[in-house]
Amino acid sequence: MTAQPEVAALGPTRPHAMRLDGVHKYYEMGETRVHALRGISFEIAAGEFVAIMGASGSGKSTLMHILGCLDRPSTGRYIMDGLDVSSLDKRALAEVRNQKIGFVFQGFNLIPRTTALENVALPTLYSRMGKAERARRATDALAAVGLADRAHHYPSQMSGGQQQRVAIARALVNGPSILLADEPTGNLDSRTAVQIMEVLQHFNDRGLTIVMVTHEPDIANFARRIAVCRDGHIRKDDLVTLRTVAHDALATWPSIED
Repeated sequence: MTAQPEVAALGPTRPHAMRLDGVHKYYEMGETRVHALRGISFEIAAGEFVAIMGASGSGKSTLMHILGCLDRPSTGRYIMDGLDVSSLDKRALAEVRNQKIGFVFQGFNLIPRTTALENVALPTLYSRMGKAERARRATDALAAVGLADRAHHYPSQMSGGQQQRVAIARALVNGPSILLADEPTGNLDSRTAVQIMEVLQHFNDRGLTIVMVTHEPDIANFARRIAVCRDGHIRKDDLVTLRTVAHDALATWPSIED
């Protein structure tokens, strides 16, 4: 088993993958201004694994959308890898997303009539690489999540856990430095959820920055840090002192077929 890095190694001395400075996000609803985020300043160091929690309406989804360059702050700045992305236009934001960020969602979002390999290769279509290189990257990404033998299977031929691993491979095929996971275990049984967290911990141990939205405290405990949103603010932001290691948890779990 690979030794887990010490929690103390995570801290402000690492370069920032993401930094929000006084970010507000509001929406105009007729004559009413609805505030989703209220002056959030928040930093995530390169290589961290941060879980974001909060009740419905707390601002966590809006925060994730801004971190993923799917939306822009109303005011304030968002710095990603040293680049101020706050005021980029839609085309520039799309380029940042394609180059720097991978996304994983609760619903897998796989194309039903497309094989695992073809699903994983989809993000490479927006790059300038050749067909052979796209196929190689997709094959390598599937192998990295333990699904080399499922390359030519369709989503309907795979379990929920396998489909989510395909989705993770797709998110990583372009080699992003940041992975954003929105309720990645929400559609999975408890054992399969831990298997997915083992995959995420594996990549985080190798330097991938991960930000995960979850409403489940047990799942959040697989991260290294937990931030809690409430009323558009970050109300708590703590390191996980007794982190759950998925590999160890699975070793004691009753064995069931995937």
